[in-house]
Amino acid sequence: MADIVLVHGAWHGGWCWRRVAALLREAGHEVYTPTLTGLGERVHLMTPEVGLDTHIEDVCRLFRFEEIDRAVLVGHSYAGMVIPGVADRLGPAVKALVYLDALNPKTGESLSDIVPRRGPPPAPDPSLPDWLLAPASAERLGVFDAADRAWLARRLVPHPRKTLTDKLVLTGAHATTIPRLYINCTAPAMNPDSISIARAKSDPGWRYVELATGHNAMMTAPKETADLIQSMA
Repeated sequence: MADIVLVHGAWHGGWCWRRVAALLREAGHEVYTPTLTGLGERVHLMTPEVGLDTHIEDVCRLFRFEEIDRAVLVGHSYAGMVIPGVADRLGPAVKALVYLDALNPKTGESLSDIVPRRGPPPAPDPSLPDWLLAPASAERLGVFDAADRAWLARRLVPHPRKTLTDKLVLTGAHATTIPRLYINCTAPAMNPDSISIARAKSDPGWRYVELATGHNAMMTAPKETADLIQSMA
């Protein structure tokens, strides 16, 4: 059985993995669901300085303090920016990467560099400081069940804008040479013309699969998501 580390995306927290984590633990895996600084139950730690490097270090410290030395590292959505940075810093402690409908950056790129913009940028939320990004709607996240939408509404929190412009810096090749799985959630697709998806589909170094569910597959298709993660374990 494997160590599996599940990293959430923007606006979420470790709580969003509840269904997938339960299935993986039932299968005998050791599962960790860290919450990144300023999000979820750590929302009280949010400051304008929280950025991509903060979140990479969050996960690296989890590995160190839990003494994880060989794990499958999973990133959802924004966490596609985080997990290659962790793999770069920790080397062999990360044995495989799973990108769940996630960003797929190259070194030197930021989130803003690779996410296609459709029309003018949204107007800032007047109830938030300009360094915070309001949560996406449940529909945008591909969640349509009424109970799940209410579950999200109670838990989603603003995300630090600094993470949109911070650039990923990789110092070695580990994150781009270990086994990598890209799971493209297609029903509905959040970004059908995504650079991230195109890269994974065209690179023979990737395993690429499609999952007929929405962006928050860990909520809407937990068994299928857990099965795909296990296939890399």
